[in-house]
Amino acid sequence: MSQLPHATNVSELSGLKVACKDCSLFQLCLPVGLGGPDLALLDRVIKRRHVLKRGEYLFRPGDPFVFVYAVRSGSIKTYTPIRDGADQVTGFHLPGELLGLDAINTETHQCGAVALETSSVCELPLNRLEELGSVITNVQRQMLRIMSKQILHDQALQVLLCKRSAEERLAALLLSLSNRYKRRGFSATEFDLSMSRQDIASYFGLAEETVSRLFSRFQEQGLIEVTRKHVRLRDLPRLASMVGAPERLD
Repeated sequence: MSQLPHATNVSELSGLKVACKDCSLFQLCLPVGLGGPDLALLDRVIKRRHVLKRGEYLFRPGDPFVFVYAVRSGSIKTYTPIRDGADQVTGFHLPGELLGLDAINTETHQCGAVALETSSVCELPLNRLEELGSVITNVQRQMLRIMSKQILHDQALQVLLCKRSAEERLAALLLSLSNRYKRRGFSATEFDLSMSRQDIASYFGLAEETVSRLFSRFQEQGLIEVTRKHVRLRDLPRLASMVGAPERLD
C-alpha cells in the first residue's frame, strides 16, 4: 500500500528549506519542463513557512491578500463566516493544491483557512508572482490551468452537494479524496480523514448526527471500513455508481 499522505520529511518538519526541485509535489505545483535558471529564480521567490499546527490559521476572512499558498504536506480546510457567528466549511485542501485564489479580485480574503492536522505550506508572494510571470510564461499558464481545474472540480462537487441525496454527497466526497490522493501517488482506497464529522456536516449542510449515521450505513453496506479516522474504500465501483461521474471529482 502507498504511504499515507502525511509529512514525514525531517528537514521539512524542522523548518529547514527544501528546494522546489527536491519536493515530491514538484510536478503538481510547478510548470513541467522548467529549466535551470528559471527554476533557480522560482526557488528564490517561493517562501517556506514553519509547520502549521492543527487548528492554526493560515489566514482569516478580511486579511489582506499577500500570498498564494501551496499545501506541501497535511491538509487544510477553508470556511466562510455565516450569520450567528457560525462558520460554513467550503473546502478541504490536500498536498499540491493552492489556497488564497479567492482573494485575487478583492485583494482581501473572503474566507479563512485553518490546518486540520500538522501541515506545511509554501508561500508565493503575489507581487513577485506577477513579476515572475512576465519572465517565465509557463508560470502564468500553469496558474491558469490550476485555477481552471479547481473551478471545474468545485462546480462538479457543488452540483452533487446541491441536487443529490445525503448518501450521494458522502460518496462524492470519498471519491474526490480518493482521486486526488491517487494523483499524488498515494493509495486511492486507504487514507485518513483529517476532517471531523462536524466539518463534513458543515460542508454538506447536514447535521453531524446525519453524517455519523451515513458512515455507519456505508460500513454496514460493505462500501467502506472505518477505524477511527482511517478509511478503507472497499467497493469503489458501487461508490462511483452512486455519483455517476467520478472522473470529474479529481
